[in-house]
Amino acid sequence: MTLYRRSVRVFLTVIVASMMIVLSTACGGKADASAQKTGPAPVQADIMIIKTEPFSYGIDANGSVLANEFVELKPEINGRLVQLNINEGNQVGEGALLAKIYDDDLQAQLKKYQTQWEIADKTVQRYKKLLDVNGLNQQEYDQAVSVADGLRADIDFTKAQIRKTEIRAPFSGMIGLRNVSPGAYVTQAQVLATLQQVNSLKVDFVLPEDQMQSVKNGMEVNIKSAQGNNYKAKVVAIEPQLNAGTRNVKVRAVIQDKASDINPGSFVVVNISESDEKGSILIPTSSIVPESRSKRVALIKNGVVQMQEIETGYRTAEKAVVLSGLNPGDTIAVSGILFLKPGSAIAIRSVK
Repeated sequence: MTLYRRSVRVFLTVIVASMMIVLSTACGGKADASAQKTGPAPVQADIMIIKTEPFSYGIDANGSVLANEFVELKPEINGRLVQLNINEGNQVGEGALLAKIYDDDLQAQLKKYQTQWEIADKTVQRYKKLLDVNGLNQQEYDQAVSVADGLRADIDFTKAQIRKTEIRAPFSGMIGLRNVSPGAYVTQAQVLATLQQVNSLKVDFVLPEDQMQSVKNGMEVNIKSAQGNNYKAKVVAIEPQLNAGTRNVKVRAVIQDKASDINPGSFVVVNISESDEKGSILIPTSSIVPESRSKRVALIKNGVVQMQEIETGYRTAEKAVVLSGLNPGDTIAVSGILFLKPGSAIAIRSVK
């Protein structure tokens, strides 16, 4: 009897365990089916269909005004000023004598060499006549010629030293303020005055590397002075070497108009205006995902997100020009960017 009860108990235990396994499997299958049926919810986002459109833009850059020509007048040798023709604020012509340094010692040396050369030259002429009648050998004649040529070279050298005592205007222009007085002892490092041409003015300004394509030789730019007046300028040169520290490029333009309120050293604002009538691809800057070495957008194909790398050009706070990576007809997400991942399904909320 006891054995019979024990057998019945084991039989009932096995039946209960089997029923629990069946129920657990059935419930799990329903849960998996339900999960596969629902899946992750699509992300709602606004989209934009890419197309080209004409646009215009302007770039502002800080500029500095320069004289057409500018030089600091410095002596080539040390010495005492014996003549000073620097009239402050006056116009001078090219080659005008502006200052003279004491050169009596050089003048005396020049006279000495000239006297010696005259004697040597007469000796050469006399030796030449003797050589023609075989009254002198060739070696003595060559020595006399060598002495005369050496003295001629000494004369030229002394004249060059005398020219260094003269400070002349290298070009026509306006004299600035003088820093010395007549009779002063000056050195090669001392600036006597400045000379500059102000009939034509230049403007130097810098642009970031990514805006280099916005400026070209010969194009016209606008100049705005500190007083608010506007002038036209023409780009004449672009520095081919970028600044290694700032990655900026230096540009030079020549002001075309007469600017009465602009002087060398003035601060101006340079505005570069450009328009693209053919059309370019413009996208909202908020749709761009910046990365360490690239920029990406959420490109939508068949309702699924793909992160597409792009290259941008001119950019404002609202829009950016796409140079490569997108084509007309492509669709990108313009909202919900932070919630989109590659392979995510998307639910279109509106088309911008």
